[in-house]
Amino acid sequence: MTPAELSRTVLRSVRGAVEEQELSVPVPARIVVQPPPRPGCGDYASNVALQLARQAGRPAREVAEILRKRLIGSAGITRVEIAGPGFLNFTLGDGAQAALVREVLAQGDRYGDRSLRSVRGVGAGDVAGPGSSPDREPDPGSGPDREPGPGPDPGPAPDRGPDPDPGPAPSARDVVVAEVLARIQAAAGVTAVDGGQAAPVATPPDLTALIARLGADEARWVLLRPAAQDPVRVPERPVQRESNPRFRVQYAAARARALGRYAQELGFGSEPGDVGAPARGEAVGEGPSDGSVSAAQNLQTFHTLLATYPSAIETAARLRAPDRVVRHLEATADAFFRWHDVCPPLPVGEQKPLAVHRARLALAEAGGTVLANGLRLLGISAPEHL
Repeated sequence: MTPAELSRTVLRSVRGAVEEQELSVPVPARIVVQPPPRPGCGDYASNVALQLARQAGRPAREVAEILRKRLIGSAGITRVEIAGPGFLNFTLGDGAQAALVREVLAQGDRYGDRSLRSVRGVGAGDVAGPGSSPDREPDPGSGPDREPGPGPDPGPAPDRGPDPDPGPAPSARDVVVAEVLARIQAAAGVTAVDGGQAAPVATPPDLTALIARLGADEARWVLLRPAAQDPVRVPERPVQRESNPRFRVQYAAARARALGRYAQELGFGSEPGDVGAPARGEAVGEGPSDGSVSAAQNLQTFHTLLATYPSAIETAARLRAPDRVVRHLEATADAFFRWHDVCPPLPVGEQKPLAVHRARLALAEAGGTVLANGLRLLGISAPEHL
């Protein structure tokens, strides 16, 4: 079960409670489910009961109990618990993680991108010009099939005075953020505030200089990474090592693709399933001596970041904050390496490929898909080799 499917399942439980008069509230348009704030609280959580309690005129925990009873036994949900003032915590079934990986791989480049499903998003070739409507019938008095006539003499043009001051030229950061934000809004299915893309502008001199100094990918990352209220910090030169977040994200995406190539050479492919536990004796970093809890937490974090990538895009579009996407990709790359280092997707030594290797390879490919999709959204390359 994916977060979107869980959200729809919870929404159906609310609708059922309203239809059977257990609750007297308007049915919300959507239900938000998010990763819990700390480990040990299930896979996802929702505050829907707290939101409905005031409208229902009942305690939030009572509303939560009504929904919990309806959700118990739902396909893909193993456990539903009430926490604190009325939060619902969900533990998903063993097949939930494999289902997520399968969905990411099935959607491929479209994962996290709603623009193809949007009736009128913001995208090249699907934006009406200023003052026009895409559904408007053409004026019968105009068009390519009508010869232009002389028309009435308009007379001398009125004197409008000097042109208004266009203001300061946009900076490198302004141009890059506006361009990327338009793509993010399109991917989230959100129409831009101005109803379309901004008119193309010439590349500012400071952007040209920054690209010449750092390269296109590093220049864009440097401009997009800070939040709107934070200053841009330009490095002396780009560093091609894992201490550089941009390089780390690109390297993780390239590594995921390389695993697929190596697996082909070994004669096996990916298949979503149980990725298993780390092999005995593998380094696991900090945590218990056997590494089981640490590895499980790393795996859960990695899955959560893959599952929440679409919501990260929607949040970035709503807040007009491309830095949200940048930081989500950084966290995903870090989680990929932490999991990959203790659960290698490829056989080691004389070991033959097993089902667990096919499942790990599928998870790695799903991670690479999310990273590559995010990089393209930012206008940054996702190289096959690095």
